[in-house]
Amino acid sequence: MPPSSVGWKIRPMPPLTLARIEELAARGESEFLELKQSTGQRGEAAKTICGMLNRPQPNGRYVLFGVAPDGTPVGQPVGEGTMEKVAAEIQEIRPQVSPRVDRVPVAEGREVIAVAVPAADKPPYTYKHRPYRRVGNTTSVMPEDEYQRVLFERMHREGVRWENRPAEDWSLDELDAGRIRRVAELARRRGRLDAPGDDPAKLLRGLGLYAGEALRKSAVVLFGKAEQIEARMPQCLVRVARFRGASRTEFLDNRQFRGNAFDLLEHAERFLRDTIPIAGRIVPDSMARVDEPLYPPPATREALINALCHRDYSIAGGSIGVAVYDDRLEVSSTGPLHFGLTPEKLLEAHDPEPWNPDIANTFFRCGFVENWGRGTLEMARLAAEAGLPRLEILNDTGFVTVRFWSDPEAAQRNGADDRKRAILSLLERMGHHGLSRQEIQNRLVPPASERQVRRALEELRRDGLTESMGSGPATRWKILSGKPPSDAV
Repeated sequence: MPPSSVGWKIRPMPPLTLARIEELAARGESEFLELKQSTGQRGEAAKTICGMLNRPQPNGRYVLFGVAPDGTPVGQPVGEGTMEKVAAEIQEIRPQVSPRVDRVPVAEGREVIAVAVPAADKPPYTYKHRPYRRVGNTTSVMPEDEYQRVLFERMHREGVRWENRPAEDWSLDELDAGRIRRVAELARRRGRLDAPGDDPAKLLRGLGLYAGEALRKSAVVLFGKAEQIEARMPQCLVRVARFRGASRTEFLDNRQFRGNAFDLLEHAERFLRDTIPIAGRIVPDSMARVDEPLYPPPATREALINALCHRDYSIAGGSIGVAVYDDRLEVSSTGPLHFGLTPEKLLEAHDPEPWNPDIANTFFRCGFVENWGRGTLEMARLAAEAGLPRLEILNDTGFVTVRFWSDPEAAQRNGADDRKRAILSLLERMGHHGLSRQEIQNRLVPPASERQVRRALEELRRDGLTESMGSGPATRWKILSGKPPSDAV
């Protein structure tokens, strides 16, 4: 069977060398590497390739056939049908992929076969109709909820989004015409809208908020009248609260507002102006005292706009939450992070990929957003310039939360609790196998020092949530039988 008939290429002069293979194998199996002694294990290897494809990563992932369990490249005989059998196994992956395959001689008549897993652009992938995922050096069947989420993300990338579906039961009269004109005028001043006049229908078409002859749902989110929103799109909601202390035990203020996205932004900003305490600081080199809100308004505004642009509006019971405590401010929105984004990546340079491009683009056109993909970086910068502790972003179950701390000591205490929750979550997934202290430290996100991990493990043991087995470097930790999972901290 010629290579072209199976959709992949075999290079007679592979870029991988034996020295490079030895270097890779010496590192051991990982999220990026799987070692197989022979192509007799090609079925398991295909599951791993599928799992790697389902985790967005650039090139640089390999499955190597012909490597002994101790990591020694011993090779295997490669007969006439060897490559065809491997190719046939990979063809069971859907959507089909075209990995590069390298054949590297290691001894007379023996070769290592290296499958280079390509960057994936259409997850979720399945092997023999089952999806797999790669976590660390383990391949397992992808849970159903994760499969549905990844499938939803693929459909979203292909243009099947809640926001661009027709809002067939909405009419132009049920939108705020004045708000449409004001937003359009702001967009024209910035040269981001070419739609003359003040006719709302023409302005909405210029903003890309029509689907054929019907309004898009994004138009309703952006410009729906409050009374119509409340009755027919209740997820356009912001909840605001002021708590006494650092917990949700006692409310000092608790309200909620419904309306279009611009209305919600105004309500939330007004609440923060009335609620956030004023802090005084001395300007360097001038000794002048400046009284400003404890949390810088440009940063909190950015957090609110981010929530409005990136939340999941398809969840009917969803909302945006604004919570002010004595020691922190939290802005949360319904829906998880998507497209492989993590809280850590959001605080680094990253490619913008808004969950609601139509809504985000309207905010951009009128100047409420100036730099795509830099909102979280701007929030972090502004918080640091105001002398606040490091900004936090949390990707909790079903919610994304931006957290501003006012007190460094409180931030440190919370970081320790988050660390313990993360450790419990890791141990919960491992079950009775447990993990060593070094394995826990290697897998923690965000990273932690050896001292921090040791302290967290001792505190968890003291609280009766974990137990250790063995001694010295061989010690393994696991959740104490019968104890609750990671929400126990």
